[in-house]
Amino acid sequence: MTDSKLSPEAMKAGSQEREFMGHPIGLTVCFLTEMWERFSYYGMRTILVLYLTKYHLFSAGKASMIYGAYAGLVYMMPIIGGYMADRYLGSRKAVTYGALLLVAGHSLMAFHGPQAYMDGDAVVRNDFYINIFFFAMALIIGGVGFLKANISTIVGALYGKDDPRRDGGFTIFYMGINVGSVLSTILVGYVGEVYGWNYGFGLAGIGMLFGLLVFLGGQKLLEGRAEPPKPEVLKESAVGPINKEWAVYLFGFVLVLISWIMLQYDELVLSLLGVTGIIMLGIMLAYGFMKCEAEARNRLIVASFLIAVQSVFWALFEQQAASLTLLADQQFDRVVFGFEIPASTVQSLNPGFIVLLAPVFAWMWVALSRKGIEPSTPGKFGIAMLLIGLGYVIFSWGMGLDDSTSKSMLWMVWIYLSLTVAELCLSPVGLSMVTKLSPKTIVGMVMGTWFLFTALGNNVAGWISSLTGGGGHGADSGTLDIAATMEVYTTIGFISIGLGVFIFILTPLMKKYMHGIH
Repeated sequence: MTDSKLSPEAMKAGSQEREFMGHPIGLTVCFLTEMWERFSYYGMRTILVLYLTKYHLFSAGKASMIYGAYAGLVYMMPIIGGYMADRYLGSRKAVTYGALLLVAGHSLMAFHGPQAYMDGDAVVRNDFYINIFFFAMALIIGGVGFLKANISTIVGALYGKDDPRRDGGFTIFYMGINVGSVLSTILVGYVGEVYGWNYGFGLAGIGMLFGLLVFLGGQKLLEGRAEPPKPEVLKESAVGPINKEWAVYLFGFVLVLISWIMLQYDELVLSLLGVTGIIMLGIMLAYGFMKCEAEARNRLIVASFLIAVQSVFWALFEQQAASLTLLADQQFDRVVFGFEIPASTVQSLNPGFIVLLAPVFAWMWVALSRKGIEPSTPGKFGIAMLLIGLGYVIFSWGMGLDDSTSKSMLWMVWIYLSLTVAELCLSPVGLSMVTKLSPKTIVGMVMGTWFLFTALGNNVAGWISSLTGGGGHGADSGTLDIAATMEVYTTIGFISIGLGVFIFILTPLMKKYMHGIH
């Protein structure tokens, strides 16, 4: 806790002195870099499933599994990239390397070869270009792994330990993520669907190139706060003439090749993430029982439970890039004021709602805290699971009222609003929870486990979406089975509601185990 007797100058000790609009000037570099990186990532994700089903004629189920494997690996790799930056590269070199991989991956996706076609009941695809496509996605996975965790680390390095502006700085940084997401889901989605998928992917690549140029050009504004921890170690020999710095880069490329293989065997990703997640939870709990005092151990038990259940949330939340996008394309009347909205652009509802509602939630939690009625962290998790579950159940009910293929977009607005409100109750709260309940000696490992279970949820999202496919033009149709889709949505909705109720029941016990931490 910050000592209230410290002067503002003392609390800012260690912070970057040069400021812009009241915050360290280096925050502008991080904001713009992350904005363009998220522009590229969400832009590519926005059109991915539609591209797989419409251009390469994958079934809705197979396209969803590919997406799930991709999303799972994207959220898993930052654990490795963060470790490599902490141990060897430093944030600047790691972010630069990640950005280069991202630019290469997005650029390669712009060259997608001939469109698949039907020969009777068989789909004919060009295997060479399919492998190029998977390799491009693997480059993006590796790039995100080296960039995402480390750009956040740079933001933290701009502020002193007790600087009261830190939370506000991360809020501004978080807004950069959502600005990039809103822009990409609108622009990349429109360009990809109207002018050609390769142009959409190319636009995402251009966005990442802007991010790389901003980061390289803004190094002076970071004033050396992202340099390697021990620059001399990087020059040491690793294997023969290859020094440790280049060994890390080669290792990163090996990760790209592993991702390329895993994408082609997408069923293995779920097993990999599941087994790894169980092992990490076991290590955390073993540490708690062997190394921690009672209070620290109890807090770690609560953190482990909440980390595990958040994967269910992400499995429901990430339907927006899979089955919900296919539904928007196939079942909804997207004509608004005489203009037809591309199906992929519907995803912009989520970041748009975040930009509108995040300040409201930030104010609301403070207001409730002052009145002594703010929900505890487990309580907020329970609220999130209840809200997202109700969202799917009510959405399924609404879809059943109309059996046409021109359903009202108001139902789509409803489900995205439900997803967003639930997200604001869980995602930022969860990240804060990890830092509050983890022993300081393993907080990095616990945070990595949080992202590992986020990755697991993303991968399960693809599997859930794969259960909604069927029917249409041959075995590899991208057409959804609407009855199966609504049955799946109703089932996962009630499961989420049940989990929310279970969390509420356990909340008093978890609050006791948190020992005064809210």
